[in-house]
Amino acid sequence: IKKIYSHAQSLSQCHQWILNHAPGVELQSVSSNAEAVKIASKEKGSAAIASIRAAALFSTPVLHENIEDDPKNSTRFLVISDHEVKPSGLDKTSIIVAAKNQPGAIASMIEPFAKNKVSMTKLESRPSKTGLWEYVFFIDVEGHMTDSKVALSLKEIESKASFLKVLGSYPQSNLT
Repeated sequence: IKKIYSHAQSLSQCHQWILNHAPGVELQSVSSNAEAVKIASKEKGSAAIASIRAAALFSTPVLHENIEDDPKNSTRFLVISDHEVKPSGLDKTSIIVAAKNQPGAIASMIEPFAKNKVSMTKLESRPSKTGLWEYVFFIDVEGHMTDSKVALSLKEIESKASFLKVLGSYPQSNLT
């Protein structure tokens, strides 16, 4: 194998395996792991890092499995829709929020989750496109946006945040 194709995130998540088993092989980042398999299936001397499902889709043999550096690693995929999903009883809600530029703004902004006993499962910051050193926060919480505790928390956060967008609610994954 002279070249390995994959999405940049997958290449980084398999870095140690690549160093140990494919030293010196050229790495090529592409838009998705499925695209990587599509390219590799047509190019002699190349391989792809992707799911078994992607390999089956393009009738490509699997050479090695479980090559990720962290076996607990998982990738989450979402189905995007313009209609709300009804509560399943075991849901998550995802939001994007921006804090006002003042001391303690982030702590104050997420405090309603603790006060209303809503479990926050993810808090991730990303640079905002609005200005230097400004950030937006992606937050996942347990519960549906129509659940009383979640709805109350979101209402309180909206009054504290400079921006709030509820991305939606969806059934939780059953990953273990």
